[in-house]
Amino acid sequence: MAHLGAEIAGIGPGTVTIRLPFRPELTQQHGYFHGGSTAAIADAAGGYAGSTLMPDNSSVLTVEFKLNLLNPAQGDCLEAVGRVIKPGRTLTISQIDVWSLSGDRRVHVATGVQTLICVPQNTA
Repeated sequence: MAHLGAEIAGIGPGTVTIRLPFRPELTQQHGYFHGGSTAAIADAAGGYAGSTLMPDNSSVLTVEFKLNLLNPAQGDCLEAVGRVIKPGRTLTISQIDVWSLSGDRRVHVATGVQTLICVPQNTA
């Protein structure tokens, strides 16, 4: 996320918001945010949201991820909101929505769902 310039903008139990400011290096041939940039912050927001509900001595990995790109992602920044919709001991399901922000304008540019697995950390 640091390489992209993304930052956590909000965090709470089962929810995380990540913002990604516009940079030309993050665009595709038409000047929109690249789908890879959009997907990266979506995956991270959902994964971090899931990790907020997992034990302290664990980590999270995405095992499945589906993202629908709804509108061209253009604007001052992207905002990805990940929200846990089904927590579990082993598998957790998160929903992700990505919005483009430009001034007062907010456009829904992507929506998705992911399955996360809780990975216990070695305590030895």
